[in-house]
Amino acid sequence: MTQTPLKTRPENTKTNRIFVAATRMNDGKTTTCLGLFGALQDRYKRVGFIKPVGQRFVKIEGQLIDEDSVLLEKTYKVQTPIASMSPIAIDSSFTKRYLDNPIETGAELTHKVCSAFDQASWEKDLTIIEGSGHAGVGSVFNMSNARVAKLLGAKAIIISRGGIGRPIDEIALNKALFDKEGVEVIGAIINKVQIEKMDYIRKYTSIALESLGIPLLGLLPVEKILTSPNLRQIFGQTGDEWLHEIHNTASRRVSNIIIGAMTAPGFLNTITPGTLLITPGDREDIIMAALSYEATSKAGSISGIVLTRGITPHPRLIELIRQSSIPVIIAEKDSYVIASRLHGMTVKTQPDDTDKIPLIQQMILENIDLKTLEKSF
Repeated sequence: MTQTPLKTRPENTKTNRIFVAATRMNDGKTTTCLGLFGALQDRYKRVGFIKPVGQRFVKIEGQLIDEDSVLLEKTYKVQTPIASMSPIAIDSSFTKRYLDNPIETGAELTHKVCSAFDQASWEKDLTIIEGSGHAGVGSVFNMSNARVAKLLGAKAIIISRGGIGRPIDEIALNKALFDKEGVEVIGAIINKVQIEKMDYIRKYTSIALESLGIPLLGLLPVEKILTSPNLRQIFGQTGDEWLHEIHNTASRRVSNIIIGAMTAPGFLNTITPGTLLITPGDREDIIMAALSYEATSKAGSISGIVLTRGITPHPRLIELIRQSSIPVIIAEKDSYVIASRLHGMTVKTQPDDTDKIPLIQQMILENIDLKTLEKSF
């Protein structure tokens, strides 16, 4: 029986394609892809999406699927088999399996990426390809972002964080890897720029990028809501159980964290909209102050409470909690461990972030030069 030869390049050469890279993890690739997909739907009837190499994944029907592919599918109904949007998921033993048999495994990976791209781009006018980390990520198994972009015949844009010196240095470093693979970098986007510095950053990054031969496609301002977790995400980081969960947990955003180690009056003076209170379960004075404040003040000022050290309040207080509109989580760790964990938390956009997604779409429409981007396809 003749075996079907493995693909070494995609069969699709007609669909427009753009590779979205970044200078490092969490610089804004997913935000940019999410916004670009929505914005470019106004210009292209059928837009596709693929993230060839994924590092954060969920299991769907027995397959490991990258979280960003799930996000794009649930947001836009991409009309592509989800497995084709996420062909390679890097689990804990992936690199070892590759290094044990690099020739055969490498050929299979190339085939998977090319086949998935052909499926994801079937009858599409444009396909957005999301990278994973900086241009060199995946080099250990010969699937770096730069090589994948070359393999798929895509031009690249690079996302970096706000600033001048470091972002430009990192863009130059990443561009060198794309240049080595023969991939054209057609633009850069500077993300997370302080609004009061937009004009200043735009002026000097434009000058610096021009010297590298890269157009500045735009600047995206800092939006606090995009880095503010909701209570469901907080629970995923800290919680052992819900003492009181309410229907709109996913819409409760946290923008201010207070450790309840002060007096009740001191706590009340530090409350701002979107406050999360972290306090041991036996600090009933602080808990009562929070419940009273929420009952008499603007609803939603206190997004939630995390009761630490695994201490459950008095039954009478539990009853008051369950009559309130404040979600309450029980955590076994102490307050400072919980606060440290939240401080280092990476907040990713989720499909149920219905308040974030329209904002992301509008940010791209208002701040990115889509006409210049399109001319480069």
